[in-house]
Amino acid sequence: MRQATLCRQSLALLIVSSCIGIFAGCGSGSQPGKPQFSGSTSVTVMLSSAANDQLSQFDLTFGGITLTDQSGNTVPLLSAAQGAEFIHLNGQIEPLVTATVPQGIYVSASATIGGADFTCDVLMSSGGMSTNTYSTGAVPQANVTVTLPSPVTVTGDNMGLLFSLLVSPSATFPSCDQQSPRPTYSINPTFNVTPVSLSSSPTNSANGKVSGLQGPITALNTSAGSFTLSVPEPTTLFSTRTQAVTVNSNTVYQGVGGFSSLAVQTFVDLDGAVQPDGSLVATRIAVHDPSAVDVMSGPVLSVFPTEPATQQPSIFIFGRLLESQGQMPWTWYYGIASSVFQISGEIDNLAQLPFPATFSLSNMVAGQNVYVSSLNMTSVGGIYTTASTITLLPQTINGVVSGTSQNGNFTVYSVSLSPYDFFSQFAVQQGQTTLLTNPTEIEVYVDSNAQLLNKQPLAAGSAFRFYGLVFNDSGTLRMDCIQVSDGVTQTSQPSPSRSQMVRGQVQQTVHPNAGGRPQTISMITSHQPL
Repeated sequence: MRQATLCRQSLALLIVSSCIGIFAGCGSGSQPGKPQFSGSTSVTVMLSSAANDQLSQFDLTFGGITLTDQSGNTVPLLSAAQGAEFIHLNGQIEPLVTATVPQGIYVSASATIGGADFTCDVLMSSGGMSTNTYSTGAVPQANVTVTLPSPVTVTGDNMGLLFSLLVSPSATFPSCDQQSPRPTYSINPTFNVTPVSLSSSPTNSANGKVSGLQGPITALNTSAGSFTLSVPEPTTLFSTRTQAVTVNSNTVYQGVGGFSSLAVQTFVDLDGAVQPDGSLVATRIAVHDPSAVDVMSGPVLSVFPTEPATQQPSIFIFGRLLESQGQMPWTWYYGIASSVFQISGEIDNLAQLPFPATFSLSNMVAGQNVYVSSLNMTSVGGIYTTASTITLLPQTINGVVSGTSQNGNFTVYSVSLSPYDFFSQFAVQQGQTTLLTNPTEIEVYVDSNAQLLNKQPLAAGSAFRFYGLVFNDSGTLRMDCIQVSDGVTQTSQPSPSRSQMVRGQVQQTVHPNAGGRPQTISMITSHQPL
């Protein structure tokens, strides 16, 4: 009997010991498949967008960004206001801020938005061109949507958090061709937030590669091989962002001999890898014009063989990003008779393309994305600013695949563009230097090195976003593509609901363009919802 009692006691102790071991294992996080949380993680907030080519610009100011975990605890990611332009980030990324975040599972996020505006351009039925900017003051919190498709697990030493602006639902307006002095529109910033694993050697925007970041150098540390870049913003309404950049032995230099050739106020165009602290290690640094004082980059709106005052060729462009030692307008005319034409070195397979990839005065066409440098901004006496250099930059197009073929090492996708695409609208203006045979179609060339980030099959009938250099090959648009993403639906803008509507006054300034045709620049502003 005593022996049986001892056996039962031993069995009870064994069970208790086992339970203690199980609970200890749970408490220490040793169960397989369970994330281990200990301390904090360095989280870099990065910006991107998904757009369908309907807008030429979308700017906003972040007043704050906050994460909320599954227990309801909130963590601020951004404390000081920061501005950003999102159309140039269509499918691309830029770092915004890096914060230290307690490890855990976060189920929601929020953002406060200060001033915001969006711009569209349209070729009117009268033949003139209208550029309309819709603007508002602080966006009501009820009009800001931030969605986490699934909970975000913050763990490890570092990670990225991508805030992608969904442009179509963020901007609602009846038409870009505004005839009424009081149009109705709404600005409802809508973000999708997803985690990003930062690679030490990123290959695309999905794992931490930044492409085509522009700005002037504001501080230089020669001994450390580093500098600070001022990230350009379209207007003075937004605060200036800065970006820390370092170089190493693998950094490729274009337009300059090396790091020693860089100086404060040098305008650079670079690619880089996002680091755990939010800085960049530059993989490519290009200086398109070492003597530049002012730089404007964005889409070409018109290319004319002569302008009235000087009878020389000129272009009219929309300045999506402005880099200047002074004030610059959003749109501007440049005389280009003596300009140096260049092609960005961001893409290095031009020699392998089965068509002549050239860019010059004779084949530049409205819709191409360019980087224009000048020594001064002037329009005195009808004399346009002289463009010192014009560099063709990569751009993102959104279109529907209509067919596929093979040409050597390239798969060629025939892509149909929307009627509001810049090529579709502006490459048909009469009197321009060149006209396209079919401005609503583009041939996209994709080789084995292109980054395929699309989730849906790359097949006919579906929309995709293609990133690369666009060339005019004797009237046919052709793109050398290096990244493919899922597309954005090509739709017209719906009418806004009354709770979202605002009304604004239109302030118009009429400018003569290069061929004596009127250009209407409109600013539509409102600060109060209806």
